[in-house]
Amino acid sequence: MASVALVVHRLRPEALQVAQEAATWLRGRGHDVRMAPEEADELDLRDCACEPEKLAAELDLAVSLGGDGTILRTVELVAREGVPVLGVNIGHLGYLTELEPAQLSQALERFFSGAYDIEERMMLAIDVEAPSGSLPSARLLALNEASIEKAGPGHTIHASVSIDDKFFTSYAADGLIVATPTGSTAYAFSVRGPIVSPRQRALILTPVSAHMLFDRSLVLHESEEVRIELIDDRPAVVTVDGRELGTMQRGDAIRAAAAPYAARFVSFEPRDFFKIVKAKFGLADR
Repeated sequence: MASVALVVHRLRPEALQVAQEAATWLRGRGHDVRMAPEEADELDLRDCACEPEKLAAELDLAVSLGGDGTILRTVELVAREGVPVLGVNIGHLGYLTELEPAQLSQALERFFSGAYDIEERMMLAIDVEAPSGSLPSARLLALNEASIEKAGPGHTIHASVSIDDKFFTSYAADGLIVATPTGSTAYAFSVRGPIVSPRQRALILTPVSAHMLFDRSLVLHESEEVRIELIDDRPAVVTVDGRELGTMQRGDAIRAAAAPYAARFVSFEPRDFFKIVKAKFGLADR
């Protein structure tokens, strides 16, 4: 029998209902179900509770029940172990979710029978260098992006950017984003970054409201590494896949490079990325 993790958007009642139904379906067929302790408590399934650091060990499948934000959390939990993720869309149309709630039991049957494909997406490895001690030094994974942004209204940040440890330029801007192709349709898109096919492997560096003539995105090869260092006394907030890590001070930096891990998504038919883009933005068929 298989081990399956359920990762649930706890603020969406439908997600909780679908999780309850999925847990019943899986356990009724002898499968092991794992959930974060707070989600297991919410559903009165405390015997399914599993600490996050143990969730992915020898796991066969992770089911994300929510939107793209829940997918990001699921990927963060299981990507290092190569666990495939099945995304169930509960909410608005997502770029990453594979199916609707009514399709879940059939999708699980297909997964257990081996009738599925795996789509891999590039991720970023983000190293935080904080000699100031104002935030913890760490290595994190990102499916969408890492960003640094001004900590308050009324000023810009000044940051030095190096590519492969060679100085490129310094930016005066409201922020800087390093995104994957998957993340090109997330925060980077909202500041006029390019849409990049998720089949590509690249790093996309995009300034936020640059106060300088050079305000364009850079699309870098997957082998290239970006380092962003804060070079004045105006603080900046560091965020990785929507999770705020803390505040950078002068001399603190982040490094972004292609991660040695990929996000692995269960797919039952080829995903038409550009069809999703058209639907999200109401593009006409003419």
